[in-house]
Amino acid sequence: MQFFAPCPQGLEQVLSKELEAITNKAVQPIKAGVHFQGDLQTCYRVNLMSRIASRILWQLDSADYRNEQDIYNTTLALPWHEWFSPKLTIRINLAAIKCPLRSLDFITLKIKDAVCDKFRKTTGKRPSIDTKQPDIRIHGFLNANKFTLYLDTSGDALFKRGYRKIAGEAPIRENLAAGILHLTNWQPETPLLDPMCGSGTFLLEAAQIALNIAPGSQRHFGFEQLKTFDSDLWHRIKTQALTKQQPASQLSIYGSDLYGYSLAHARTNLEAAGLIEAVHLKQANILEISAPESSGILVTNPPYGIRIGESNTLNTFYPELGNTLKNRFSNWTAFILSADPALSKTIRLRTSRRIPLFNGALDCRLLEYKLVTGSIKN
Repeated sequence: MQFFAPCPQGLEQVLSKELEAITNKAVQPIKAGVHFQGDLQTCYRVNLMSRIASRILWQLDSADYRNEQDIYNTTLALPWHEWFSPKLTIRINLAAIKCPLRSLDFITLKIKDAVCDKFRKTTGKRPSIDTKQPDIRIHGFLNANKFTLYLDTSGDALFKRGYRKIAGEAPIRENLAAGILHLTNWQPETPLLDPMCGSGTFLLEAAQIALNIAPGSQRHFGFEQLKTFDSDLWHRIKTQALTKQQPASQLSIYGSDLYGYSLAHARTNLEAAGLIEAVHLKQANILEISAPESSGILVTNPPYGIRIGESNTLNTFYPELGNTLKNRFSNWTAFILSADPALSKTIRLRTSRRIPLFNGALDCRLLEYKLVTGSIKN
């Protein structure tokens, strides 16, 4: 079986390492995702254990095309009735790069017609369409001359872990947060602080990593709806993962926020995940806090104009943040996600790395600062 795991741009290499560790097989990273091979067990394990993938797509076919009829014919030829029941609802998702055909909406309709026509011919029934909460998601991708079809084995996107009760203002997605933690080279024995934690995404992901909690252990998946679903195999894989996780205990993971309502959101989410005992929370202004331990990693997704506040306010805030980090976090390494190059420069700290990342559609940089005496620019 051929699979494709999309991910946020910039995380392709860390996703490759993660998938190699899960599958024990070579993988092929491309822009915004990773190709890999495997069987049903591979599919189940990756869905359950990947912290960085957005979805796991099972490739059904890939063929050349010239027009919409070619796309219809390729779709019609597939044995859809062998994969799922016409009683289930479906949704078609289509993406394209350099596609010469005019209307993606019309192509989406042709794919839907082909799936439904195949069901009518083989079963006398056809699935209904549900664009909001479908049972089955079918993904199509077009480049200049190739059409590829996938079945989504994940269902809801994998960043929906199943525990977040409150998203809060402009939350960072869980798989991006997990990927950033990988990029920082953070290890569970190293103290971690998010001083602008919002609804607590970095804290939740770090605690799950430290306690070896499979990110998909509290949710369901699209593959459970397929006729190929092996419930005994899935039960064994999930049980094995659950036996490896450690009980919640206090970790060197710290979160704070200026706003009490944000901290309440973080507390609610941590409680829902059973991790409230693992994380230290307190209400505090980032410009007034001190390092909770002598060294560690600070990681945060601060406001950058687009998300919250005005640029003038942030032009004042960022130099003060730089001073706080230099004066109060010596021997720490800070990682700050920013979508505004002009604002990031006003921190007045020397970056040791600038890692390109996308936070949704926002072109960002993960800025690394090694906080030692004299690291502030004159």
